[in-house]
Amino acid sequence: MRRKKAMPEIYVSTDIEADGPIPGPNSMLSFASAAYTADKTLLSTFSANLLTLPGAVADPKTMEWWKTQPDAWAQCRRDPQQPQTAMPAYVSWLKALPGTPVFVAYPAAYDFMFVYWYLIRFAGESPFSFSALDVWPCSAPTTGVRPKTTCRKRGSTRCRTRTRHWMMPSGRARCSATCSRPESASWQPPWSNRARRAE
Repeated sequence: MRRKKAMPEIYVSTDIEADGPIPGPNSMLSFASAAYTADKTLLSTFSANLLTLPGAVADPKTMEWWKTQPDAWAQCRRDPQQPQTAMPAYVSWLKALPGTPVFVAYPAAYDFMFVYWYLIRFAGESPFSFSALDVWPCSAPTTGVRPKTTCRKRGSTRCRTRTRHWMMPSGRARCSATCSRPESASWQPPWSNRARRAE
């Protein structure tokens, strides 16, 4: 019996902004994804600013931080959509990608928590299933940087030289996908099928 050919993995580098530490009591304000193939080709992007959740209350400490970022705040509050509209559109975008979407972020625990909650709440499904990959620790075997010592601040200088809109999720989504890997054309993400087969 012929085995079914596995779908290629599409790495969906994602970044979000929120007004607090957890979804539900707090709201996701903005999110953006950049879809890449294993050979670093950018396929497509998706982004949306969102209206806050009814009954949700912004976290005071988070809002104190936002006061120091007026430009970013203005950007993420521009033309906000209802989550009921944005999240189903996001699912449709993910399903149209030519492969299995793999959620990639840093820190993945925070970004995926919001995206997954919003997907289930407003779209009724998650094309990512319930798993995500943290880009910096996953890149440690090829970059030589210990996972425990990695952080967004460490990579931010390099990203800022490449990304015009660093403070917006769309810029950081592309940064996470491009700044955590060597420039070798033969490089494969450590979590990819091709990399695993080469082991």
